[in-house]
Amino acid sequence: MPSSRVAVVGAGLSGAACAQALRERGVSVDILERGRGPGGRMASPTLHGRRVDMGAAYFTVKDPEFAAVVDDWTRRGLARPWTDTFDVLSPNGRDTTAGPVRFAAPDGLRSLVRELLPDDVRFEAQVGSLDHLTHDAVVLAMPDPQAARLAPDACDWVDYEPVIAVAAGWADRCWTVGDAAFVNDDDDLSFVADDGARRGDAAPVLVAHTTASRAQQHLDQPGDAVAPVIAALGRLLDVATAPSWTHAHRWTFAKPAGTHGDAEFGLLTDGRPLGLCGDAWCPTGSPRVESAWLSGRRLGAAVAAVLSD
Repeated sequence: MPSSRVAVVGAGLSGAACAQALRERGVSVDILERGRGPGGRMASPTLHGRRVDMGAAYFTVKDPEFAAVVDDWTRRGLARPWTDTFDVLSPNGRDTTAGPVRFAAPDGLRSLVRELLPDDVRFEAQVGSLDHLTHDAVVLAMPDPQAARLAPDACDWVDYEPVIAVAAGWADRCWTVGDAAFVNDDDDLSFVADDGARRGDAAPVLVAHTTASRAQQHLDQPGDAVAPVIAALGRLLDVATAPSWTHAHRWTFAKPAGTHGDAEFGLLTDGRPLGLCGDAWCPTGSPRVESAWLSGRRLGAAVAAVLSD
C-alpha cells in the first residue's frame, strides 16, 4: 500500500523540521521552495568570498528537544556558541546586557537548514493555488502574510514587520562595539552584528538591521537604505571610514508582530489536511529560530498521526 504524500511548501527551518518529522514516520514528502536555495529568513549568501548572515542573527536554546539537535550540530562543528553579552545602544549612551548563549554557524545559519533537508527539494517552484497540489495533505511553512495568499480563511493571520539588512565590509575593524548591539530608540537601526565575530573568522564585516519604519521607506529600492544605515553606524559606533563594499537585502516579512497565542501550529482537518507552521506559532516567549523548528517538528508529527487514522 503506498504511503501518504504531503506537500511542504517552504524550505526554511520550520518546513525542513516538518518534512524531517514526516519522513521519520514513513510519510512521503515533496518540499517545494519558490526561491533558488533553502533557508528562508536564515539566509547566508556569499558576499565577497565569504558567507554573511543576512537574515536571522543568531539562535538560542530552551527546549530540550531542540537542545539535543543543537548539541549534535555543535559536536560536528556546524554550530558554535557565540556570546551571551550584547551591547545596548540608545540616546542615553551605551550599556551591556547578558542573556542566554547565542549560537551561530561557521558556514552561516542557512547551512543548518540545508543539513536537515533531503536532496530532492524542488527549488524555484511557484505554488499559485493549493488546488494544483494533488497530495494527501499540504503544509504551509512560511510567514503568515505569504501563507494567507494561499489559504486566506485558514486562521487569524499575524502581521509581520519589514527589515532591510545591510552588510558592509572594511579593510580593517574600525568600530567600537562588541560582538553585537541592540539599538533602542533610533530612527534607523535596531540591531548590529559583527559578522566576523559571529562566524568566528574575524572578517571586518558588520550586518545592520533597520527599524521597521526605515525599511518601509525603502521596500521598493532597498539599496537606498544603505546611505542612512552607514550614517547611523558612523554616529552609533564611531565608524569614520567608508566601507569598501555594501549589500542590502529586503525582508518584507522579517519578524512577526504577534503570535498565535498558545498554539504550536495550525492544522485544519475538515477536508484535505492543511498544516501551518513557523516562528509566529510560538506558545512560549517571543518568536525565534527555535520556535520555528519546534512548530515544524510538532506539526509534522500531528499531520502524520492524522494521515495514519
